[in-house]
Amino acid sequence: MNPILVEVLRGGHLESQHCGAVAVVDADGGVLAAIGDIDRAVFPRSTVKVLQALPLVASGAADRLQLGDTELALACASHGGEALHARTAAAMLAKAGLDSDCLECGTHWPYNEIASRELAEHGAQPSALHNNCSGKHAGFLCLACALAGPGVNLRQYVKGYVQPDHPVMREVSAALEAATGADLRSAPRGIDGCSIPTFAIPLRRLALAFARVGTGSGLSPDHARAALRLRRAVARAPFMVAGSGRMDTRVMERLGERVFMKVGAEGMYCAALPERGLGVAIKMDDGNNARASEVTVAAVIEACLPLAADDTGFMRGFSECTLRNWNGIAVGALRASDALRRGLAGGGFGTN
Repeated sequence: MNPILVEVLRGGHLESQHCGAVAVVDADGGVLAAIGDIDRAVFPRSTVKVLQALPLVASGAADRLQLGDTELALACASHGGEALHARTAAAMLAKAGLDSDCLECGTHWPYNEIASRELAEHGAQPSALHNNCSGKHAGFLCLACALAGPGVNLRQYVKGYVQPDHPVMREVSAALEAATGADLRSAPRGIDGCSIPTFAIPLRRLALAFARVGTGSGLSPDHARAALRLRRAVARAPFMVAGSGRMDTRVMERLGERVFMKVGAEGMYCAALPERGLGVAIKMDDGNNARASEVTVAAVIEACLPLAADDTGFMRGFSECTLRNWNGIAVGALRASDALRRGLAGGGFGTN
């Protein structure tokens, strides 16, 4: 059984606990911290969007279509469906000569409550542009421009691009396989929330991939250049990756290129810490995102990066946070467990 990583307190008393596993790995595959079972294959969900975006840049499609930082950041995003997110996804498609009808990610109301209310107040309905994965899918459709070749009817070519045997998805899966070093042909496979294939990969290999994204080491030259460009785009436009008030955006606004981090459904988190040459992969056993995985990744960043006092305080607001009720009364707390802190201290990072 994996150890307890996060504790929930109410009135100073333990109310609940979240177990999980954490891998911190360098670009050579060296494991600096292994907390829990880091070799069990897990579905990484949206944490790997930056890996799936590598072909967009490496193929030359991003340059050909003159995609800017906001657009490349959105290709790595699980956004809240705010107006800028939807407009940027539409702009990416327009540059490819396509529109939202080509998106095969599905439609849902914006995850951002204000954006959702604004749509409703105007009597509007959400479109696929508001899907939290629309930027990633717009990136796939832009990649198709590079793969289709001259004289091909692009609208016909992109139909079914979410299917495993479509050239777009074969290219995306190959990039994921190359970065992680996992054999995806034999890996458990499912369908992700946005309809593309998802593969179960051990945390150890996911952390390795993010160490490679942060350093370029172990990637092909084209993918290494693509990883650097994508990280810089996200650092320059962190709002695009998540949105108002969300942890990924807030931390990357604060720490810039020092951290690339990405949440995924069902308690997943991955991060690259380029200055330390480290990659991080986290899985909460109970799939808790909003609380447990955020506390855990914050504790990892605190342990692994040398932070100024004010930045330490900022991150501590995520790893040890007060819980308040609807009247604003402090009712409890979330905190990284002693087991998590000890496991990270055993990695010998020697920062804070």
